[in-house]
Amino acid sequence: MSELDLARPVHGMSLDEAAPDWPAFTSDELAEVLSSYSPLHGALPRVRWSAPRPMSTSARVGLGDEVLFVKRHHRTVRDGTRLALEHRFSDHLRSRGLDTPRVRRRLDEESVTTRGEFVYEVFDLARGDDRYADVPSWLPYLGPEDARGAGVALARFHEASSGFEEPASPFGVLVDSTELLRSADPLHALSTLVDERPGLAIGLSNYPYLDEITAILAGPLARARDATWEESVLWTHGDWHPSNMTWTNSGEVASVIDLSLANRTFALRDLALAIERAVVDWLDSAGRGEKGFDEPALRALLSGYDSRRPLTPADREKLVALLPVVHVEFALSEVEYFAAITGSLVNRDLAYQSYLLGHVQWFSTAPGRRLLDVVLLEDQ
Repeated sequence: MSELDLARPVHGMSLDEAAPDWPAFTSDELAEVLSSYSPLHGALPRVRWSAPRPMSTSARVGLGDEVLFVKRHHRTVRDGTRLALEHRFSDHLRSRGLDTPRVRRRLDEESVTTRGEFVYEVFDLARGDDRYADVPSWLPYLGPEDARGAGVALARFHEASSGFEEPASPFGVLVDSTELLRSADPLHALSTLVDERPGLAIGLSNYPYLDEITAILAGPLARARDATWEESVLWTHGDWHPSNMTWTNSGEVASVIDLSLANRTFALRDLALAIERAVVDWLDSAGRGEKGFDEPALRALLSGYDSRRPLTPADREKLVALLPVVHVEFALSEVEYFAAITGSLVNRDLAYQSYLLGHVQWFSTAPGRRLLDVVLLEDQ
């Protein structure tokens, strides 16, 4: 392993690169982990590429004649029980015809390896072109063709997910959920989470969070809940942006990767997340001094989804209600992660102010209102 691999920076909370939250893989570590999946017969694992995502450590690892994808999580972020659930979901999706990388099983048939304070999972490489591998997760699609392909693939994902009936994972560090959205009293639900989760309490303790969430989030959360409370539950992806897919040359999705945020929510919320994650230019990559959005990509994403799972006018109204608050639970989980796990107060502030509060406020700006109008198709 080269010094470049050991020191590689990762994507930060802006366009700037940052130091990784977790150490790089070592050759001895990889050899020990991979030997539990199959005998190495003297082959030494070699990192071919290190992922620039900050919240876990993952890499393409060459081993003899094959290349595997190895991912490592700290046990304060993911445990073996949760990873095994994700692997069962992956198996279900594959059984329903959705292309997602095969989870490797160990010699003892388990799919998770524990080593010290970390847990590991190993996958076959995803089929297709991983052309967003080094692109920050918050940047929009390269073009409307990819956005349309992503919309079609999300509809296929929801079709394949049907029949997976395991219970939802509760709110936790870097876990997507609907704890506040589904609650008749989201402020009480938040207070309960704070009481139950010391890390979240630490993360929020520096802010007048009850006052600010009451003023900024309570109304939109109530509108979203009232609009969607009858929606059928479904296991969803939870993080549908282009770097979680691989691609064909024609802009179709070849394979879906990374089920880390999958949970039992509902399909329209997952579609709203797909819009929020990768249509708005949250990082101002164009350097305009404002956060715009990619209207052709938005239209293409919705068109692709609609081509397989038609959206009614009522569905579009629900999307408009969901979009300002679809990020709330995950933003809170990031506040806890940065405050209680990594100790980054700068990132904690960004997660609270720019993400939790800032995203909902953006939908009241002129670009945000325009995005909601396009979702409703009021101008056509």
